[in-house]
Amino acid sequence: MARESIKARERKRERMVAKYAQKRAELKAAGDYEALDKLPKNASPVRLHNRCKLTGRPKGYMRKFGINRVTFREMASAGKIPGVTKSSW
Repeated sequence: MARESIKARERKRERMVAKYAQKRAELKAAGDYEALDKLPKNASPVRLHNRCKLTGRPKGYMRKFGINRVTFREMASAGKIPGVTKSSW
């Protein structure tokens, strides 16, 4: 599991991106890049990183489910994800 501080930092970035999204769009449309530079760095959506919603693991993230591959496999094997079954051939 990721440290709580890392997960909290990512949540903080998500809130900041949402807060400044409208302002960023207006400044970009106006072409005012100097004002864009003055916004907080964490307000940029490029700085966001997908993390598992349950464990906070940054690698092996599955966008469709919002969790990482390890957690996905555990939950799928336990039957906790509807419509997902283990295949065998």
